[in-house]
Amino acid sequence: MSKKRVNVVTMGCSKNLVDSEVLLNQLEKGKFEVVHDSNETGFDAVFINTCGFIQDAKEESINMILDYAEAKKRGEISKLYVMGCLSERYQHDLEAELPEVDRYFGKFDMKAMVEELKVAYHPEYIYERKLTTPSHFAYLKISEGCNRSCSFCAIPKMTGRHKSRTIESLVMEAKYLAKRGVKEVLLIAQDLSYYGIDIYGKNRLAELIEEISKVDGIEWIRLHYLYPTKFPMDILPVMRENPKVCKYLDMPLQHIANPVLKNMLRHVSREETEALLAKIREEVPEVVIRTTMLVGFPGESEDDFEELKAFIEEQKFGRLGVFAYSKEDGTYAAEKYKDSLDDETKQERADEIMEIQQYISAELNRERVGKEFKVIVDREEGEFFVGRTEYDSPEVDGEVLITSDRKLSKGEFVQVRATGAEDYDLYAELI
Repeated sequence: MSKKRVNVVTMGCSKNLVDSEVLLNQLEKGKFEVVHDSNETGFDAVFINTCGFIQDAKEESINMILDYAEAKKRGEISKLYVMGCLSERYQHDLEAELPEVDRYFGKFDMKAMVEELKVAYHPEYIYERKLTTPSHFAYLKISEGCNRSCSFCAIPKMTGRHKSRTIESLVMEAKYLAKRGVKEVLLIAQDLSYYGIDIYGKNRLAELIEEISKVDGIEWIRLHYLYPTKFPMDILPVMRENPKVCKYLDMPLQHIANPVLKNMLRHVSREETEALLAKIREEVPEVVIRTTMLVGFPGESEDDFEELKAFIEEQKFGRLGVFAYSKEDGTYAAEKYKDSLDDETKQERADEIMEIQQYISAELNRERVGKEFKVIVDREEGEFFVGRTEYDSPEVDGEVLITSDRKLSKGEFVQVRATGAEDYDLYAELI
């Protein structure tokens, strides 16, 4: 008798991906044949792990549900389930609008999801995962939820208050990942800056990083999503002195004009932000800072936008992304502020920011030509082996296109010399 087959489709962020990997592992232990993001048909069940972050992401998740609902009508799949952030927040609305779905689950209903398929739930395996990333890197989610109250963000309404995992459980998971060949772990959370406060009474991110760095096999530790308010300064000496910690910080700043920051409820000023950036660069001179900006927020004036542009040109962030503001139901901004800019103006501002960043990135890349870097190899593509430096996170940052006379293996660390530069990528030769 053949195994029953399940497909888990993941929308949205890396935190969702971790949840999907946990579900895949639980179902596989229940003797299901499991796959991730498959375009095939003939599945006994499909789970769609939805995103509810911004309007575009919500629409993408809804369209995916509709596509699979049609596949179910055609008899190409048997059962359709929806999970994740969108389902957590809009479950009753979705049930009314899309009854074709067999059952909706919230973000934290792992036990119910597993038992829906008549599989025993194993809490002792909850931190084991069936990796969907290349085998040499994996995400490590250190907490759930968020205690911040940014006026534009609906995520706390979906994920609840901040809840850290213990250092012991995270080290255990890091060891599990290392045994499976993972060499780079990316620490992720809605807010790394808050780690440990809820269970230890103080921030213990620096200690967590040090403990994970002791795990044999883990060679790179990367930090994603730190908040500038109450930034954990004690991680900076660890980043500077511990060779396993990438000199890379992902810290979404959102804006720099004080009137906008105030309306965003960011609880930080331009002056405090600039002082923090200066301190980080003083403590860790090689650091590359990745940030995200939000343009078109209600009340953002032309002067505010010009101030943001000048700030980006001055700071020369190594990596930068940008979103155009969209009104999110139930947020403070949606209830209190009038959306003052049309979508076309918002997108024009976003495009203008990215043009500036493209120039900055090209300039910084040209400065790297002739220098040597340690690179992790991600894949072979055409005539190149493609990898990343410690200053590049997978899927969101630039890559290094390596020429080599010998075949390089996925997950191998090599020393290269940069020979050329594009706006975001580097060319290099094996040393």
